[in-house]
Amino acid sequence: MTFLHRRTVLRAAAGGALAGAAGAGVSGCHEDGTPPHAQPSRSPAAKPRVSVPPGAPPVLPRLPAGLPAQIEHGPRQGHGVALTFHGRGDAKSALALLSEVERAGARVTVLAVGDWLDAQPQMARRVLDGGHELGNHTMRHLSICSMGAKAAYAEITECADRLRRLTGGIGRWFRPSRARRATDQVAQLARKAGYPHVLSYDVDSLDFTDPGAEAVRRTVLNAVRPGSVVSLHFGHPGTVAALPAILDGLHRRGLRAVTTTELLTR
Repeated sequence: MTFLHRRTVLRAAAGGALAGAAGAGVSGCHEDGTPPHAQPSRSPAAKPRVSVPPGAPPVLPRLPAGLPAQIEHGPRQGHGVALTFHGRGDAKSALALLSEVERAGARVTVLAVGDWLDAQPQMARRVLDGGHELGNHTMRHLSICSMGAKAAYAEITECADRLRRLTGGIGRWFRPSRARRATDQVAQLARKAGYPHVLSYDVDSLDFTDPGAEAVRRTVLNAVRPGSVVSLHFGHPGTVAALPAILDGLHRRGLRAVTTTELLTR
């Protein structure tokens, strides 16, 4: 199947899936609050999927010492890029997106919203079984930076509880909801909950504004650099449709989409 034909098929599948769906540099809270969610691979062959036994969290390599409390990007001298997805939205489009990533031999990081895990519990294992990373994006995707300490801590720990119940662990990464960077309070609460590092990003795709696939592709590829952490979202058809061209654009530059842990440890 040709690249253009695959993009057409994928775009059509994404649009149909979302039609039936129910209704994280720079400081401060800025997201709009809307619910977040290849070309035949010339990249290295995909690693075999490792199915983690139910209840057992994946074993992750130790992070290097000296990482900042809030991580915006990885090493600039390498070839890795972390595509990170805010996990919310229709499961069918998320599955289509993950399948496309895997066909290209890529891996991503999914920051899941707790109420999405309640509605789509099977997605937790699907993400991990695909060789991807799964992290915490709060329980309800509220404006966590404007909350009091008790409410903000509950947003973090309630999502962590869902992750633990579904996968056996809370995940390595926490990203604040409706924010690119955490306030000092939220970063401290995340550490208390078991997340030493807040995962921010240096490339904002702005896909949650639904600007269309071409705009998403252009925004990402114009800004991405070695070591970049890119913010994307499940639940938006333009993101699914843009993904093959984004992966192809990374490949043409000698870049690979890897998990955040791989980005920081290789």
